[in-house]
Amino acid sequence: MKAPPFEYVRATSVEEACALLGQYGDGAKVLAGGQNLVPMMAFRLLHPSWLIDINEIPALKFVAVETDVVRMGACARQCDIQRDDAIAARAPLLRQALSFVGHAQTRNRGTVGGSLAHADPSAELPLVAQVLGASLVLRAASSTRTLPASSFFSGPMMTELRPDECLEQIHWPVWRDRKTGSSFNEISRRHGDFAIVAAAAQIAVDDDDRCTRAAFGVGGAGPMPVAFPDLAQRLVGCRLGEDELDDVAWDAAAALEPDSDIHATAAYRRHLAGVLVTRVLQSAYEAAKAVP
Repeated sequence: MKAPPFEYVRATSVEEACALLGQYGDGAKVLAGGQNLVPMMAFRLLHPSWLIDINEIPALKFVAVETDVVRMGACARQCDIQRDDAIAARAPLLRQALSFVGHAQTRNRGTVGGSLAHADPSAELPLVAQVLGASLVLRAASSTRTLPASSFFSGPMMTELRPDECLEQIHWPVWRDRKTGSSFNEISRRHGDFAIVAAAAQIAVDDDDRCTRAAFGVGGAGPMPVAFPDLAQRLVGCRLGEDELDDVAWDAAAALEPDSDIHATAAYRRHLAGVLVTRVLQSAYEAAKAVP
């Protein structure tokens, strides 16, 4: 199938893109990597009147690795982020998650901001944003605002982006704890497919292998990915054995409200969530303990 007719304009600056969004409103869609937008247009699931191409805006392609945060423009390519050793040293969960995103060909074009703005509940990067507590900078013609990931996602393929706003930057917090480990895992029908369920975790420990900080979450088992900060707090101060991890994982699974579809029943998704959370917590804990 082919997309319905549309008008195309290439923005040369963030200011121009925001002005165009303000002018065309709900009738416009932003084109970044196009790995989600173009197929949805081909299937007539979306039919924008205008496509605003932001691919040639240098200000949206930057990456800055700092002590406490990794900042990047919304058009940073997924493949570039995956290959960046400095980012992997500061935010290893990003590289781990990106290895599950589509295939090399889609990561070569796909952008970090595009995945977050698309907000597929099974997508990997929105889950990482929830777990790490990323901040998203939203730009309009006359204003800029910053939302935490916990407030940015509002439902399946729904965000708090207004029609006149463009996602400009993403800020990923860096854990400065020396002994930190992270893990990402998912179950899908085939490699490269969207996850039936995904789980991510990051844990820091002290020299006695007691957990000092923890974060984890689940994607694909509800209308949007979700983190569990209250449950993660129960791990702090403990040496994490099988019982502690199982208790937290299955409490998280019980709190989910997954749907059934042609790929999996709600009960199966809830079971997978419990299994995967246990695995990523254990893997992250072992990785943290292994840091010299």
